[in-house]
Amino acid sequence: MALREKADNEYATGLLFVSPWIVGFLAWTLIPVLYSLYLSFCDYDGLTTPVFIGAANYVELGKDPLFWRSLWNTFYITFLGVPITLLFSLMLAFLLNQKRRGIGVYRTLIYLPCLTPVVAMSVLWVWLFNPEVGLINHGIRGINVLLGGISGGTVGLPLPGWFSDPWWSKPGLIVMGMWTAGSTMLIFLAALQDVSVSLYEAAEIDGAGWLQKQFTVTLPMISPVIFFNLMMGIINGTQYFTQAYVISVSSGSRVAGGPQDSTLFYVLYLYQSAFSNWRMGYGSALAWVLFFLTLGLSFLVFRMSARRIYYEGG
Repeated sequence: MALREKADNEYATGLLFVSPWIVGFLAWTLIPVLYSLYLSFCDYDGLTTPVFIGAANYVELGKDPLFWRSLWNTFYITFLGVPITLLFSLMLAFLLNQKRRGIGVYRTLIYLPCLTPVVAMSVLWVWLFNPEVGLINHGIRGINVLLGGISGGTVGLPLPGWFSDPWWSKPGLIVMGMWTAGSTMLIFLAALQDVSVSLYEAAEIDGAGWLQKQFTVTLPMISPVIFFNLMMGIINGTQYFTQAYVISVSSGSRVAGGPQDSTLFYVLYLYQSAFSNWRMGYGSALAWVLFFLTLGLSFLVFRMSARRIYYEGG
């Protein structure tokens, strides 16, 4: 009986210690999530009483061209931008995984852009990508002068409109994302430094060259880290918001998502629907569709990569 009372007291003490988290979870996470699910079946403007309308919001999604446009833009940045950024980060990690004098300085310089606030970074890139006075196009003009002198003026690179051109706006965002690849690079670098030297020595004994060692030793050994960075990239890609919002507004677009809705990403459209157009119910429906899309993509990636990930000792 005494042991049972002691266990009950310990259980009550444990609940007392975790009760702040439980209350916070219920008040600020679980209840709002469930309420947003209810609102997704309502017509609600944030001020008046919600009116239940069934699945009308979800039916409207299928007929909304901006929904499909935002979905396409989000898939573009996720399935094209994320692999490019991951590959770029991995290449940087390979370059910085060398014992060279001053290598720590280079690692620090490449990581520093990650410390820049997203809003400040976005405003900076708006200036860099300015078609008329931006540093990027100024450099392209200089290259064209050199190419023109060599070819007699018949060869030259195009001058993109970047964030003022719907064709170039999303590639511009991908380039901007590569500038902040330092955090992903740092994770890759830690994984590369954790690969056992004895594995490379065994591969050399078998006659493997540098490239063969990377494909047969390095990539399999860091595959869990590649998978982790891929999953985080997919999740962040489906929630792409701040850069697109700041850049489209700073570039002179009347509404966020310009030009011509080329940077209207899913979460940005959700924000506009809920907080600019005061359609909280429609925004909640958008949020739940995004939740299930992200969940489905994550499950698909897990299933596809289950046999391609090597866990040492597993």
